[in-house]
Amino acid sequence: MNKILVLYYSSNGSTKKLAQLIARGVEEQNCEALLRTVPRVSTNTEATEPEIPQQGDCYATCDELADCDGLAVGSPTRFGNMAAPLKYFIDQTSSIWMGGELSGKPVTFFSSSSSLHGGQESTLLTMMIPFLHHGMIISGIPYSETQLVHTQSGGTPYGVTHWAGKDGDKAISEAEKKLAIAQGKRIAELANKLKS
Repeated sequence: MNKILVLYYSSNGSTKKLAQLIARGVEEQNCEALLRTVPRVSTNTEATEPEIPQQGDCYATCDELADCDGLAVGSPTRFGNMAAPLKYFIDQTSSIWMGGELSGKPVTFFSSSSSLHGGQESTLLTMMIPFLHHGMIISGIPYSETQLVHTQSGGTPYGVTHWAGKDGDKAISEAEKKLAIAQGKRIAELANKLKS
């Protein structure tokens, strides 16, 4: 059974909810979805997170990243870019890059933001750059997923997005849910095809 790592950072829970929906789509394609997050980054240089989170999903390891057959990466939008904790984790993957361990594997992206035009697409695009360096095959969402045409809150051909609202209290819309599940199915299908 192929393993798809669903790697995310979430500060208010919206990106985590998208990750869970993507994982559901992955599992519908008979792949194993590994939901993993990354620890917060503190401005206090002496502060550290515990090695195992007190609640929620486990922290990702570089070994899990190297061993995955496909990858879905999600982050809330921070000034049109990924959040620092996710970037910090990715910046530690140079040994995986040198070994070419991700080369030829599929990857997809997802994001959420507090405002409708808060940089969701630029976040998705900038998250792609490190994985292009890793030699991964980027997958988005094709317009054959008709929810892309009908969504009024989030979703792009670059990956599913969610408009969380300024207080993070907007529920994930039906269109966003369908797009997230479809994106999970798609990355799993690609991983299965590429591995066979």
